[in-house]
Amino acid sequence: MDADPKLIYILIGVLAFITLVFTVLGLMCLRKVRFLNQTIRQLQGNMFTPAILPLRPVPVVQEEEEVVEPPFQPSLQPSGIEKRSKRLWKGLQQDPHFTKSDLSLLQLIKAGKEGVFYQARMTRGTCKGHSMFTCKISKEGVRLKHVDMEVSIMKKLVHHKNILQILDWNTTAEPYILIMEYVSYGTLRTFLQTNRNHLSVDPELQSLFTIASYHIALAMQHLRSKMIMHCDLALRNIMVNKFPWEVKVAEFGLARDLTRMTSRRSSRWRNPRQRVPLRWYPPEYFKNNYYSFKGDVWAFGIVLWEMQTFGTLPYPNLETSEDVIYHICLGHKNTNPDGCRPELLHIMRDCWQEPYTLRPSFNDIVYMLENVMENDADYVDVESPQSLVKEDADYHEAKCLRTASVTLDDKSAV
Repeated sequence: MDADPKLIYILIGVLAFITLVFTVLGLMCLRKVRFLNQTIRQLQGNMFTPAILPLRPVPVVQEEEEVVEPPFQPSLQPSGIEKRSKRLWKGLQQDPHFTKSDLSLLQLIKAGKEGVFYQARMTRGTCKGHSMFTCKISKEGVRLKHVDMEVSIMKKLVHHKNILQILDWNTTAEPYILIMEYVSYGTLRTFLQTNRNHLSVDPELQSLFTIASYHIALAMQHLRSKMIMHCDLALRNIMVNKFPWEVKVAEFGLARDLTRMTSRRSSRWRNPRQRVPLRWYPPEYFKNNYYSFKGDVWAFGIVLWEMQTFGTLPYPNLETSEDVIYHICLGHKNTNPDGCRPELLHIMRDCWQEPYTLRPSFNDIVYMLENVMENDADYVDVESPQSLVKEDADYHEAKCLRTASVTLDDKSAV
């Protein structure tokens, strides 16, 4: 029996339509893959692993920072901005109060791509009354303009207890030197790795992490109020003077002062050779070369994750830059840390929301952490008075901020 010609035409039409649909979808997928591959090639960077020496005899801890170059060419700066920038660099020049030969370098704190941090003192006298301090010595090839911008930003962020304060600097000759306030225990990453065995069995660990997170959030709230994006917020760039109450955000080599830029809400990287820590950067940066204050919020979520895992490198199962970028662009996140309290896990996940407009502000984060700390105040352990740490200054500050102190074993009050 012969088939109906109309039915044959219908089948042929359906097959042609299906073929067309799959062809279009295939072309779209191919275009997407080519775009991502192009982005990967432009973002190609090298792994960087500076050595860290702890501030007391313990096994050496390695700090890792993966950096890549931004994918797009920079936008042109208006001539008016350039003129103001030139006046800025000129205004920062000064007669040096010290030289490198005046410094006695006591202990390596950490090494970065731009410079090396030391615990140091003056061979004679003090630096503005400080007998001990932290100094950053720039590496060869670092541009003076870059260092002067870092100094300018740090000067703008003075008088905040959770930001490493600058005391003096010398940019008259290489290596350029920045002198900052003293910290007792180096980076927070090294501190947590060094004290992991003790801290991991502390019943108050999550309360301590909450307090440290709160003080980091206060520092970032201050940066936001000054229209400054950090752009390199990571556990390795937070210093510890006394854990958890005195943690200080440091390292402003990548920071951007938006009051001196065309856009006051976001930054598109003007320097095509600038390298960035990709494991701490949000997906909108890789997709659109876009970084805003909500990029710092994303990095804060990574810092919370690092803290909970005692300084583990983010995305630990991914080895190459390409894998990390694909992972982030596809919307994958770090896995939930074991033992993390639900409140901190909720904040962490909020920091990684997409699109970036859904992420909380640092004002929101400070408020959320204050609520968590208020709830913790109902569970203060008073069985061992000697283990309860309540210095007058800390207690007064906590009362003013509607927070309360928590217990801390003498061994953890370092």
